[in-house]
Amino acid sequence: MRHDPFDERALDWRAKGFWQPGPPVPDTEFVAAGRHLFDGAVTWPVLVARRDAIDHNIATMAAFCARHGFLFAPHGKTTMAPSLFAAQLAAGAWAITVATANQLLAGRAFGLPRVLLANQLLDPVPLRWLAGELDLGFEALIFVDAVAGVEAIGDALADHPGRTPLRVLVELGHPGGRTGCRTVEQVVEVAAAAAAAPRVRLDGVTAYEGGLQDVTSVAAYLDRTREAVTELAGRGLLADEVIVSAGGSAYFDVVADRLGGGWLPGHQLRVVLRSGASVTHDHGFYADRTPFRRLPGDAALDPALELWAQVTSTPEPGLAIVGMGKRDAPYDEGLPVPLRIRRRSGAVGPATGLGVTRLNDHHTYLDVAPGVEVAPGDLVCFGISHPCTAFDKWRSIPVVDDGHTIVDVLHTYF
Repeated sequence: MRHDPFDERALDWRAKGFWQPGPPVPDTEFVAAGRHLFDGAVTWPVLVARRDAIDHNIATMAAFCARHGFLFAPHGKTTMAPSLFAAQLAAGAWAITVATANQLLAGRAFGLPRVLLANQLLDPVPLRWLAGELDLGFEALIFVDAVAGVEAIGDALADHPGRTPLRVLVELGHPGGRTGCRTVEQVVEVAAAAAAAPRVRLDGVTAYEGGLQDVTSVAAYLDRTREAVTELAGRGLLADEVIVSAGGSAYFDVVADRLGGGWLPGHQLRVVLRSGASVTHDHGFYADRTPFRRLPGDAALDPALELWAQVTSTPEPGLAIVGMGKRDAPYDEGLPVPLRIRRRSGAVGPATGLGVTRLNDHHTYLDVAPGVEVAPGDLVCFGISHPCTAFDKWRSIPVVDDGHTIVDVLHTYF
């Protein structure tokens, strides 16, 4: 990881999980003190990021993209953490992808050189702001999936000064999916409107396969994406350089199989992968779906996030209550997974015989198998499922080394 000056903050009572009852302490001072996760620097619960796992995951995805000749624009909505963006860019990422106009604004404030907005931008005020930033050297691409999206750009910029066109990618979706044209014919219609519109530049086609359920359906969808690109090229709607973007965090191996290679003769094809959850991975949703399970020769991703919480009550046999809940842990794609238990003595062992059954706002119900002892004051380390909804609950996250020394503080936004 690389430190980002924008990330500099001071820690005080507003930093959830940190124990700072006195005056604010700058990050640099806090880290320089060599504080340890278990020496009173934090209170429970606390979300922790493992530095070695983050570094490994960034390097692993950079190597995957380099091996397949892809550009990488990881989806920043997962973390909204400028220091992680800086680390991914330093490892060769071509851009950062965002999901909303606010995140686009944040990316510009973070100093990102290039951003993909994986949605239509329809509001005139952000469109005019973006046009002005493009004239200042900022690079951005936005998605369109309807002629109305192209018209929104034209209407917003009709009387607005500027010389740099807004670069767009036409999105192909799939039936039952969220956004995107549903047919190749619709892609052609939207692309023709974009190619003819003033202040708009058609750069290529984009897709999102993450909502599909299996490799077969993903492969068929990506084949339709190729068909759409080939159709646009045949109609003369594409420039010499063509961007084709795809890739959630569950099927990027299929993206490599179906979109890799020189399949668009006469054009310089640039495939942009957008997998975002790979930077931290997890112990649940993505652990079960990672493409590296289908790529045994490749390095795997490592879960980088851990939630430490304290056992606060053992009110009856077979039940322990842990002081964390829905305000702290993601639960939309699976419950937290007990990994280790740290006794009040400091002894650490596997969390064998423990399982989460449900969460309240601030309490977790832990099923305790017969013969397993758990006492109030013990700490349980949990793996999480779905990092996107972990980061949105924590604005300041201690980064630890293998010995649980706090070596950095990660800050997130939005």
